[in-house]
Amino acid sequence: MTKNVISGVENKDSQPRLYNHNKIWTKPFIVAIVAVAVLSIISLFTGVYDLRGQEDGIQMFFITRVPRTAALMLTGAAMSMAGLVMQLITQNRLVEPTTTGTIEWAGLGLLAVYLFFPAPTLVLRMTGAIIFSFIGTMIFFLFLRRVKLRSSLIVPIIGLMLGAVISAVSTFIGLLFQMTQNIETWFVGSFAPIQVGRYEYLWIIILITVLIFIYANRLTLAGLGEDVATSLGVNYNRIVLIGTGLISVAVGIVAAVIGNLPFLGLIVPNIVSMIRGDDLRSNLPWVCVLGMGTIMVCDIISRTIIMPFEVPVSLILGTVGAAVFIVLLLRQRKPRRLR
Repeated sequence: MTKNVISGVENKDSQPRLYNHNKIWTKPFIVAIVAVAVLSIISLFTGVYDLRGQEDGIQMFFITRVPRTAALMLTGAAMSMAGLVMQLITQNRLVEPTTTGTIEWAGLGLLAVYLFFPAPTLVLRMTGAIIFSFIGTMIFFLFLRRVKLRSSLIVPIIGLMLGAVISAVSTFIGLLFQMTQNIETWFVGSFAPIQVGRYEYLWIIILITVLIFIYANRLTLAGLGEDVATSLGVNYNRIVLIGTGLISVAVGIVAAVIGNLPFLGLIVPNIVSMIRGDDLRSNLPWVCVLGMGTIMVCDIISRTIIMPFEVPVSLILGTVGAAVFIVLLLRQRKPRRLR
């Protein structure tokens, strides 16, 4: 009995059969959806404002609570997908928008928009963040092509160094032109300002999800390396460009609307890949659902840990994500010690 690892097909007596873990609609996945639905209900009714005891409680529910919960779900899916696609393209599980400098480039794009437009609209801020995210991600990939040593630790270190440089440049420009206060909310990602009229552009993420699902098989082949992808008839450079563009749009929208959300794209894709492998098409629904659940749990904690005040959700995400990042680093080093 032989197994085909890439396609997820097990051959027995010449009869192909899909692995169970490549199926999408399984009992665990349905349980995960139910859990996310429960978390969304908890999120809708979590907050300091008494919805039942106020005359405008119903209005406030639809003005603030519903948009916030929708923003949480869309943002969780976006950042998790971005991390999954980046990990496939770079063939490295420690890569995501935070560890490649992409999110820092988005912040620089926001700052550049504020320099040229004193009171930019949300569309202008999104455009600047998307363009600079794309440029920064492509620069990161160009650096990787120049680096001969491509170990699992070197790649995120390069991204972190690039991000640190861009962050320093953004801080210097902000101080020089006295514009740090304009983007200070970006450095602390929070869903507190979300309400009707300030989150609707996040619905574009649904389109990004559909496009990633359409290109899923080609992105998976690109994750096998340039030589393998080319031999299988895939234009490697084109699919990497498309993947980078989709990542940039998702990260740019989130950066402009919400702010910096560290390590979300690192935690969720790694958990899913450890359990299910690296098939993007079958993993994408799982990544979206678990991304939604993760960020909603962090947001509920941020709203209740020091009630009636609120902790930025990026603080909770950063703490959890840093711990997961350390665990992944230790897992990468363990095989070397065993040798």
